[in-house]
Amino acid sequence: MTSEAQPTPREAHPSKGTLRVVQLYPREMNIYGDWGNALVLQQRIRWHGYTPELLEYNVGDDFPEDVDILVGGGGQDSGQLVIQDDLQARAEQLKQLADGGAPMLVICGLYQLFGKFFKTSTGPTIPGIGILDVETHGTDERLIGNVIMKSAEFGDILGYENHSGQTTLGPGVEPLGTVTKGAGNNSKDGHEGARYNNVVASYLHGSLLPKNPAIADFLIRTAAERKFGTFVPGTPDDDYARLAREHAARRPR
Repeated sequence: MTSEAQPTPREAHPSKGTLRVVQLYPREMNIYGDWGNALVLQQRIRWHGYTPELLEYNVGDDFPEDVDILVGGGGQDSGQLVIQDDLQARAEQLKQLADGGAPMLVICGLYQLFGKFFKTSTGPTIPGIGILDVETHGTDERLIGNVIMKSAEFGDILGYENHSGQTTLGPGVEPLGTVTKGAGNNSKDGHEGARYNNVVASYLHGSLLPKNPAIADFLIRTAAERKFGTFVPGTPDDDYARLAREHAARRPR
């Protein structure tokens, strides 16, 4: 399924090229506003002067060709069970894209399944596809509330977490950031998310990108540089993002 971009008043000049954004499993893995991440990428691609093409990939679909950015959201354990066989079937393609430097954003449930495994609190273990050197164990402790973390790469990152799976990072990844408010990956080490190559993984919903345009622009810049050899930035309107960040920072845990 594809959504063609419509011209906006900002698109007064010829497009610098088309960037294809593929959202993974939006039918099953799209809770707490994660669809908003794809919409932010679509709009910011326009603002930077490129043409966005937004596609969905669901269980049983043909996998899109010429993927520039991949984004995936969170879901319940039941949703993860629905997609697990299809995700395993696409594992090699996704690994090749990740190892080749394709920019990706995976949130919550897909963050877990991009790792080694998710052992649920009720017993079943859902295998991951091993792109990320992380493992997740379900617990009876729910980590929920507003989060602020410090990232050397992206500055302050703000969002909302709601998960009982607790993730531990291995030596093959770096944390996305260090939590100053909230729990993060687990209730012990103070880290949130994971970084590998150009993959950004996080538990933060809200959705993440509207309040964190630096991450959105990283994904867009990386995609443009891989596809066209260079990235020429435009003039995004960050006024609402700044207001959202100010309000989010003041919210209690």
